Amino acid sequence: MNNNKNLIVYYSRTGNTEAVAKLIHDKLGGDVIRIETSETRPANYRQEVQQNQMEQENGILPGLNTQISSLKNYKNVFIGTPTWNMALPQAVVSFLTSNDFTGLNIFSFNTNGGYGQGTTFDQIKTLAPDAHINDGFSVKGGEESKGRLLNIKDDRKLEVSQLLDEWLNEF
Repeated sequence: MNNNKNLIVYYSRTGNTEAVAKLIHDKLGGDVIRIETSETRPANYRQEVQQNQMEQENGILPGLNTQISSLKNYKNVFIGTPTWNMALPQAVVSFLTSNDFTGLNIFSFNTNGGYGQGTTFDQIKTLAPDAHINDGFSVKGGEESKGRLLNIKDDRKLEVSQLLDEWLNEF
C-alpha cells in the first residue's frame, strides 16, 4: 500500500484505538487524523455511555471539528473505532455520513472491551455503500467499566502489532 495514499482516521476515548492507529501508521505510513467532536464529551464513563446511548436511540449525530477536504487524494482509508453499546460511537457515524467514500478502499479496525466488534463493521458497510470494504480487524482493548483504560501497551502492544501484520498481509 502506497503510504502517501493512506489515511488513518480514528476515534478513541481511552487511547486503545489510537494505539492501533499509530501501529498501522508505523507499518504503512500515511496521514493520521483523530475524529474530534465539536462539543466536549463527558469525562465520566457512565455519563458518556448514557449520552451515546441516547444519541444512538434518537439518531443524534454530534458535530465534528474533524474536516477532511481532500478525501479523494487517498486510495486507502483506515477507519478506527471502539465498540460502544455493540455499535459505532455516534461521532464515527457523523464522520461516515459527512464524507463521500465512493471508490475508496476502506479498512476498518476496532477495539472493544471483550465483546467483539458488534455491528460496527456492518454499519461502516452501510454508511459507505460506494466504497470497497475490506475485512475488518478487531482486538480487545481496555475495559473501562472495570477501570482498565489503556490496555494496548507494553507486551500487549507487541502482540497487537503481530496480529496487525497478519491482517495487513491479507491485502
